[in-house]
Amino acid sequence: MTPREIVIISGKGGTGKTTVASSLVPYLENLVIGDCDVDAPDLKILFSGEEDKRYSFSGLQRPVIDNEKCINCGKCHDLCKFDAIDSEINFSSHKCEGCGLCEYICPADAIEMKDFIIGDVMHSSTDYGKMIHGKLIPGEETSGKLVGQVRQDAYFTAKETGKPYVLIDGSPGLACNVISSITGAHRVVIVVEPTKSGLHDLKRVYQLVSGFKIQISVVINKYDLSLEMTNQIESYCKELNIDLDLKIPFDKRIIDSIRNLEIPSIREKDFFNEIGFSEFAKKIMR
Repeated sequence: MTPREIVIISGKGGTGKTTVASSLVPYLENLVIGDCDVDAPDLKILFSGEEDKRYSFSGLQRPVIDNEKCINCGKCHDLCKFDAIDSEINFSSHKCEGCGLCEYICPADAIEMKDFIIGDVMHSSTDYGKMIHGKLIPGEETSGKLVGQVRQDAYFTAKETGKPYVLIDGSPGLACNVISSITGAHRVVIVVEPTKSGLHDLKRVYQLVSGFKIQISVVINKYDLSLEMTNQIESYCKELNIDLDLKIPFDKRIIDSIRNLEIPSIREKDFFNEIGFSEFAKKIMR
């Protein structure tokens, strides 16, 4: 059985992506949860459980110099395109892109590229099944590779345990971590807010996702804060034949749920059923 991957994304942070993802979990039975927002992994805050496994992830290689072999010829300094090596042959890990040129051109074989840790991958047990999540070390690069590892672990965990669904809280924005979040997914849910920037972000995200030939659903969160912008978003979705599957009104009870570290759809089940959340969950499972 091939697990079905459902990914929740947004054009930027703060739209309610994680709120929607966490609220979907109770509606999807027999699933593995993945948190691919590795720059700010917040999903586990709402789920009780224990961490079962953690390992460090190396997303790239960076140079290590053997000072005994170095002849201070300066070639690595002169040819580095990222200014990651100063005149005294000291390396700056924050500037280095791991291209390996310095190792290649060193006449004394004094430089060796070695794996560099950029973050951690964690496996946890929750009341709703296994959760795979990652955390990027602040300031590190190649978050897309860490996202890919989290998704891979979540997929194989589902496959090994016979779970039919993998629900991913994806990365916000349009960068490589978003591409890594959605590649190969069965459905992508785009969460948007009713603002001009929200519509702008929706257009950009839709342009990205549509190139992957993935089923797309749109959710407008806090739609009643601007009915004018909600109407514009609805018109855009209708024009491009995009499924606008759910409109969530602003409700202080959702905020209270998150403040109390409770899953909104569990604490306020009647409210979520009233807005059609159950039907929405059934649709994205198909």
